[in-house]
Amino acid sequence: MSNDQNNPIIIIGGGIGGLATALGLAENKKYVKVLEQAPEFLEIGAGIQLAANATNVLQRFGVMDKINEIAVFPKRLVLMDAYTGKELSALDLGDVYKERYGAPYIVLHRSDLHKALYDVCAESPYIELVTDQSIVKTEEANGAVTVTAANGDVHTGSAAIGADGLWSNTRKLFVDDQPICSEYVAYRGAIPMEDVTEVGNLDDVYMWIGPNFHLVQYPVRRGELYNQVVVFKSSEYREEIQFTDEWGTPEEMDRVFEGTCSLVQTALTFIQRQKRWPMYDREPLNNWTKGRITLTGDAAHPMLQYLAQGACQAFEDAAYLADMVEECDEDIETAFLKYQEERIPRTAYVQNNARLWGEIIHAVAPETILLRDTILKNRASEDFQFVDKFHGYNKNKVTH
Repeated sequence: MSNDQNNPIIIIGGGIGGLATALGLAENKKYVKVLEQAPEFLEIGAGIQLAANATNVLQRFGVMDKINEIAVFPKRLVLMDAYTGKELSALDLGDVYKERYGAPYIVLHRSDLHKALYDVCAESPYIELVTDQSIVKTEEANGAVTVTAANGDVHTGSAAIGADGLWSNTRKLFVDDQPICSEYVAYRGAIPMEDVTEVGNLDDVYMWIGPNFHLVQYPVRRGELYNQVVVFKSSEYREEIQFTDEWGTPEEMDRVFEGTCSLVQTALTFIQRQKRWPMYDREPLNNWTKGRITLTGDAAHPMLQYLAQGACQAFEDAAYLADMVEECDEDIETAFLKYQEERIPRTAYVQNNARLWGEIIHAVAPETILLRDTILKNRASEDFQFVDKFHGYNKNKVTH
């Protein structure tokens, strides 16, 4: 079935992953319709880190020029001991990194990234952007896919891609599973740079670590804002109160961070306490494709944020899916199968490693902490062995 304006590939979800997928397909002159449930295309949240496996794709999709104007290019990624205030280890993110991976490491505000993707999509003659589309039904019949929204709108196309995030409805076509609560919560806050007092080097990304908690700090929006995220495991969590705000409270945050160094204590005073984000992932899937329907991004493989790879994996998905659609031309079903054949093992590996790294950075047992810190202190800042498998993914022609 040919792809034309009246028979587009439908993308369910207009977040970062959905828009990236649209750009990948439009690169091959495929018509795409992106359905966003909200009244407008917006992204909330605070900062986001993008490693080279994402920025390589952004370069390829022609978005990097817009992003260069708003992103910050940190010099180092630094792990700090939250109690002693001492540096445990650092990763060089400068020229050596860029040379190794072919693209920079950047930090920016989520809404700035989303707007850059949206603007490039809006300029494309191949992409239609539709709002107020809360999708209640996705069906395939007679070589076409029909997607129905809660307001009664019906969209027909040659294929559908679920990019509808952690709480994806499209995923229910493949598996009856639920997001898994990690018992961790995050509190965030981006503050004007002029309010920033006690911090280290503003050219660096800091991660302060301790037993069952961490704090991340870095500048965003051309260095105008300072983004801070506090994450901790709640001892008050119980399954029956999972969907309430009775666990992971601001008061518990203060207790968890008692005794940390003055720089961490100062950071806590700037964290916004009225909204908390419980941290979820899901078990990896062994199939996310059925005929002309597939999944991408968090709908396919939501992960914990400890490797800063959630959005990066969505960008990898977008590039590889675009390549398979181009390679298979009119045969979208084969394209989707080839796409998942590559992406399922890759994303499962990253999902599992995100959990593992969460355990490493949040280690509680003194002997584990000692072993971790010794290994970290003995590595050089230009030793990339821990990140090569994540940042160095450049399968086939991600960069075209």
